[in-house]
Amino acid sequence: MTSWFVYILNCRGGRLYTGVALDVERRFAQHLAGKGARFTRAFPPDSILVSWCCANRRVALQLEYAIKQLSAPQKQALIAGQSVKLSSQLVLEHGVWCEPCSAIEAECIS
Repeated sequence: MTSWFVYILNCRGGRLYTGVALDVERRFAQHLAGKGARFTRAFPPDSILVSWCCANRRVALQLEYAIKQLSAPQKQALIAGQSVKLSSQLVLEHGVWCEPCSAIEAECIS
């Protein structure tokens, strides 16, 4: 199974960039080479601040969207590992972001 990741980069001027990738290190190299997003061409990245594993691409895209809706201070808190209320219906289980199980699925797993 292929893992998708959501990552946050520290970019020039203290700006933050949030993205989705299968291989965060490879994607970071693309950003450095100017082959990433328009934002990272304008504000080149300095480092990868954090990345999270996601259950699948859909979850990764939902998490990316939810993070992009946060204010800069909320993003900084998230990067620091503090609890931040995300507007999505995602949960972090055993270090992997996923969609919550329904009651029926939970009964089947138990």
